[in-house]
Amino acid sequence: MDAFPSPRLPLTLLAWAASAALLTACSGSDSIPAPQARVLSSKPEMVSGGDALVELAAPANAGALSASLNGRDVKDQFRLDSSSGRYVGKLTGLALGANTLTASFGGDEATLSLTNYPITGPIISGPHAAPFNCQTAAFALPDGSRLGAPTDANCSAPTQVQYLYRSTAGGALRPLPDPAVLPSDLANTTTAAGVTVPFIVRLETGTMNRGIYQNAVLHNPGTDAAPSPLAPPRGWNRKLIAVHGTGCTGGWYIQGAAMGVSPITGVMLTRLGEGYGVFTNTLNHPTNSCNAVLAAETTMMGKERFIETFGVPTATLSVGTSGGAYTSLQVADAMPGIFDGIFIDGTFPDALSISLAALDGKLLNRVLTTPGLNTASITEAQMVRVSGHKSARAWYDLAIQSGRTDPTSGRTDSLPAGGFSTAYNPAVFNAAVPAVQRYNATTNPNGARATVWDWARNVYGVDSTGKGQRVFDNVGVQYGLAQLNDGSITKEQFLVLNENVGGYDVEGNYTAARAVADPNAVRRTYQSGLSLGGGGGLASIPVFDSSNFYDEDNFYHYQYFHFAVRERMRAANGNADNHVMWRGGVTFSDLFAPSTANPARQAINAKVATDGWSAFVRWVDAYKADTGPASQRDKVLARKPAEAVDGCFTVSTSPVFKPEPQTAATTGPAGSCNELWPTWTFPRFQAGASIAANVLKCQLKPINPADYAVSFTPAEQARLAAVFPAGVCDFSRPGVSQTGVVPNASFGPSPVNLVFDITRP
Repeated sequence: MDAFPSPRLPLTLLAWAASAALLTACSGSDSIPAPQARVLSSKPEMVSGGDALVELAAPANAGALSASLNGRDVKDQFRLDSSSGRYVGKLTGLALGANTLTASFGGDEATLSLTNYPITGPIISGPHAAPFNCQTAAFALPDGSRLGAPTDANCSAPTQVQYLYRSTAGGALRPLPDPAVLPSDLANTTTAAGVTVPFIVRLETGTMNRGIYQNAVLHNPGTDAAPSPLAPPRGWNRKLIAVHGTGCTGGWYIQGAAMGVSPITGVMLTRLGEGYGVFTNTLNHPTNSCNAVLAAETTMMGKERFIETFGVPTATLSVGTSGGAYTSLQVADAMPGIFDGIFIDGTFPDALSISLAALDGKLLNRVLTTPGLNTASITEAQMVRVSGHKSARAWYDLAIQSGRTDPTSGRTDSLPAGGFSTAYNPAVFNAAVPAVQRYNATTNPNGARATVWDWARNVYGVDSTGKGQRVFDNVGVQYGLAQLNDGSITKEQFLVLNENVGGYDVEGNYTAARAVADPNAVRRTYQSGLSLGGGGGLASIPVFDSSNFYDEDNFYHYQYFHFAVRERMRAANGNADNHVMWRGGVTFSDLFAPSTANPARQAINAKVATDGWSAFVRWVDAYKADTGPASQRDKVLARKPAEAVDGCFTVSTSPVFKPEPQTAATTGPAGSCNELWPTWTFPRFQAGASIAANVLKCQLKPINPADYAVSFTPAEQARLAAVFPAGVCDFSRPGVSQTGVVPNASFGPSPVNLVFDITRP
C-alpha cells in the first residue's frame, strides 16, 4: 500500500514503521496481544482537517473490537477490509492538536497518537504569509459556475462535487446534469487495469491550505457505491497522479483563480480514461505560489484527502513541465515516500537555480553595457563565452529572469528584450494583488515584496529590516576564468570584469561590492530543499526526465538544468542510475506558433508521451511488485526495464530513439545525441563550478598561479589580490553550509523535524 513509508526500509517492515514509535501496549490479557495500528492517509504527526484513515491489524484469537478516540467510542467507524483481513476506519472529529486512539480486540490495548492541524494549514510551511488574496469567487467550475465567495479569512469555500462525461464524439468532458440519467452519447473507456466502464468523471473541488484543490477519478454514481476507502470506484486503477503547474514570476500573495494544469483536460484526460486518479491544487502552480515548501505541504494534504475519500493507491506518481518539473523533484526529495516515481520535462532542479544564474547573467550585462565599467572593451561575443550560453539571446533571456528577485517595480535595465522574452520586468504581481498591498521603498515600505526571497521568508528568514534574506553570493567567483585560460579574453579583460562585476543589495540595486549571503540562510535553503539536494526521496524512486522543449537560443529552458539534476543525484547517492533522460523536443517557436510547428519535433514529443510514459509506468510497477528484502533503491535499480535507458531522438516525422548515455557537451561525434542536441552552460560553470550548479556560497582558497594559463605581472597580481582579498572559489569542495535535505522538514508549527521557526527570536 502506498501510504507514507520511508523509502529506505523493506516494504514488509515499512507497513508499521511510521506508527511503531507511537504505539504502546498496556497491561491486559496475557493471551491476546495488542493490535497493530497505523495511519494510512498521512504521517500520524501530520494529520489535517479533523479526520484520518486508520488501519488496525487484529492479533490471533482476536475478539470483538473496542476503539475509542480521546475517550469517545469509535468502533463503529471501523469495517473489516476483506482484501487485507484488517480493520479500516475513517476517524472523524479529531481535535486540533494531540489525539489518542485506543484499540483492543479483547486483550492488550494499543494507543496511537495523532496530531491534527486545521484544513486551512499550516503544518510544516511556517506562518501563513500576509497579505493573501482569496480567489474562490473567480474560480470557474466545468459547468460555468464559480466556486463562490470565501467564507472566512483563510479563503475557504464549500466543497462541490460535479460529474462530467466524455461523448462518443470525443473532445472535452461535458457536464452531466443528472447522474441518474445517462446521455445517449456516453462513451466507454477501458482502463489500464482492463476494466471497461462508462467515461464518467467525478470532480471534487474545495479548499485546503488556503488553496483550491481538485481531485478527479472515474466513477459512475448510477451503479457504483458512494466512494469510500473500502468501496473505491470500479474504474479507478488504484494509481494516483499529482499534477503541478508551471512558471514562478508573480507567484505570491494569491490563492490562484485557476490550476496550472487542469486535472480533466489534455493528457490528464487521457490518464483519467486509463483509470488514474488525479489531484492538484492552485498552490501547486508556481505562477500562483513560487514556494516548493508550501507546495510540498499542500501536496501532502491533497494526497491525504484523496486517500480518505477513495482509499490507498498502489502507487502515487508526479508529473510536471518546467515549474511542474521542479515542484515534482523538490516535493519528492523533501518528503520521502510521498511519490513512487516522477515523470517530468522542461526540467529545472528548482526555481532558485534559475534566479541565481539569472543574477550572474545580469551582472555580466551590466559590465558589458556600462562604459565606465567596460574599460577593457569586452565585446558581446566575448561576454557570451563568459556566460556559457550558446548565444547572446540565450544569455539575455535567462538574465531577464532575475526580475523575480527584484522588489523594485518599474525599474528598467539595459538587458535587451527579444525572442520570447519581454523587457526586464521586476516586482511582478498578479492583478488580484491590490496596489495598496504592494511594496514601494518610498510610499509603502511595509508592503508585500514580489520576490522569491520574500515569499519563502519562512525558510530564508529575514534581515534586520524584515526583508527576506537573499542567498545570492558571488564572493570569490572568478567570472571568465575558462576564457582567460583558453585565450578568448585577455588578462586585462579578466581583471576589469572581476573588478567591476559587483553585486546587489536587498533592494535589488547594483553594488560595487560583491554580494554576501548569510550562512544560516544558505544552510536552511539546502535543508528545506529550496535548493534541490537529490539525496532525500529522489534517491529511491524512478525519475524519468525528457526535454519536451529543446531550444538553446530562447527562453531559458536550457539543457544544462537537466544535467544539474542528474549531477546532484549522483553526488548525493553515488550514482544517478535511477535517473533516465530522453532528449529532443519542440522549439519555442513551435510552442508559440503550433500551426506552423515543426512536425518532426512534434512527433518526438508524441513518442515521449506514449513510449516514455509506458516505460516509466512499467518501471514503477516492477519495483513496487518486488516484495523481497532489498532496499527500495536497490529494487528500483534492479527492476528497471530494458526500455528505460538514456537516449535521444532523431529529427524526423518518424523519429528513431537512439539509446546512448546522455552527457553535457556542445559537440559530439556525427549522429550522436550531443551533435543532435548539444548543451551549453552558465557563468559559474565557466568560473570553475560543477554542472550541478548547487554551490550557493563557495569555500575560498588562496590565489594560486598554477590555476592560470597566463602569468600575471606584479601589478596585475596586486589587482587580483584586491579583487579577491580572502581568496577565490574552491569548487572542488562543498559550499559553505552546504548540507543535505532534511526529510519532512518543518518550519512550523509542527515541532517534528523542526529546522527553523521564523516567529522565534
